[in-house]
Amino acid sequence: MSEADILLDRPEAGICVITLNRPSRLNAVLRDTVARLNGLLDELAADPECRAVIITGAGRGFCSGQDLEASNARNQSGSSGVVEKLHWQQQFAGMGARIRAMPKLVIAAVNGPAVGAGMAIALSSDVRIATPTARFLVAAVRIGLTGGESGISYLLPRMIGASRAFDILLTGRAIEAEEAERTGLVRAIVPTEDLLEESIAYARLVLVNSPYSVAHTKKLMWSNLDANSYESAVEAENRTQILGTMTQDYSEATAAFLGKRPPQFTGK
Repeated sequence: MSEADILLDRPEAGICVITLNRPSRLNAVLRDTVARLNGLLDELAADPECRAVIITGAGRGFCSGQDLEASNARNQSGSSGVVEKLHWQQQFAGMGARIRAMPKLVIAAVNGPAVGAGMAIALSSDVRIATPTARFLVAAVRIGLTGGESGISYLLPRMIGASRAFDILLTGRAIEAEEAERTGLVRAIVPTEDLLEESIAYARLVLVNSPYSVAHTKKLMWSNLDANSYESAVEAENRTQILGTMTQDYSEATAAFLGKRPPQFTGK
């Protein structure tokens, strides 16, 4: 990516790092930023060389959500009608939808405030690793809107429970790093200077497994959060498990286990 507000790095084979890069605005996103991020997520979802995506922010913030100065300027000028606003609301929500749907591990390396759409990006990721300065906030309920945006009212209660989620979304209060770790919202709190390396190390831990295993375990987890019953969840597991036995990587894994050697996965 050549655009300065989004940086893409590939620190090692299989791992891509997306950095939101507007540190003077705590990485608040403009409409153009959202469009570029959605395009980049689509590219990485289809890239066989990318197996894990780490999303983080430059400077002291993860993402402070929509750039309110730009939004206020549009409101004052009356340049956005309801159809256009709905379109862009859907594009903002599309960031999280793409993160959930892509067949790659996605880690949110939360290095500071994750607000509004930024919180949604973090919640839509498969794993969150945070620094002590991380905080999660959706305060739209305080400005005449609702605490539900970009999937937050769906994701948060599934991660920390409905009772806690009601409290947070109705009051608009922040979830500080310690509470996020205690309630299981984040996997770990690590020193700021170690965040990226810890995130890469976690990606390595997952990527020793085959591409099929990672992609379909992720798909099962997200799908079965909404399973209508235990039986339907098991049915999806059974189908996915049997398909897995038909991959070359499964044959390689069993041969490697019996041969007491590391497997060499090819993604086939």
